[in-house]
Amino acid sequence: MPSLPPIPPRLRELLKDYPDHLERLQESLNDYIRAPFRVMPFDGAIWSLEGTLGSFISEAREELKIAEASGNAEAIEKAKAKDVLMFRAHSVNGGMSDLHDLRAYFQQYTGM
Repeated sequence: MPSLPPIPPRLRELLKDYPDHLERLQESLNDYIRAPFRVMPFDGAIWSLEGTLGSFISEAREELKIAEASGNAEAIEKAKAKDVLMFRAHSVNGGMSDLHDLRAYFQQYTGM
């Protein structure tokens, strides 16, 4: 497959303030594409994204615990907002709602 698989546009939009997260999502897709599932390659790419997004949720939860332990109201609010955003990014009604470009990528390069 000559080009890199695209991060879904809704995820790019939601995570625009987290360039390191976008980079990790792209790395996840790039790693997956090196050895995609022969059957259902598109589904495998989705699972790869979901796994990475799940890590983001875990990290956000940990940041929230640390903020709550500090008692810093501003840090707590910021951590809560990040936690909500990461759940939204992982949601099929949020960040995972627009997968057309990713599906088109797999249709073009795998004929699925």
